[in-house]
Amino acid sequence: METTETQTSYYNCSKCPAYCCSVYERVQVNKRDIKRLASHFGVDLETAINRYITTYNGERILRRKRDPIFGEACKFLNPETRQCTIYDARPLVCRNFPDRARCAYYDLLQFERNQQGDHTVVPLVQITFRNGDK
Repeated sequence: METTETQTSYYNCSKCPAYCCSVYERVQVNKRDIKRLASHFGVDLETAINRYITTYNGERILRRKRDPIFGEACKFLNPETRQCTIYDARPLVCRNFPDRARCAYYDLLQFERNQQGDHTVVPLVQITFRNGDK
């Protein structure tokens, strides 16, 4: 008898203000991701690169835009719903996040909301790496 093991998730993205779309300043994309975006929008590869991609130190990344909560966020984050507007076409890095049963951002969000007794609290988070890069 074949069994399928499923992993329980201890987070709910629909109740999160989209930390993963906001606090990481660089969302790396590969050629397959760009092709997926081009197909999603019905444009050629060059147009997709010009409209949706920028580079940082030679790395291809998604463009960002102003965000009312975190200052900046992914170009494809809906600022009202806090949901991805290209969910089916999102890059591999986004598809794989988080790569475990728990999301540290969701845990932080739940902890702070419980501590404050306010389900609308949004703790602000900034990622800074040891070398000082964001």
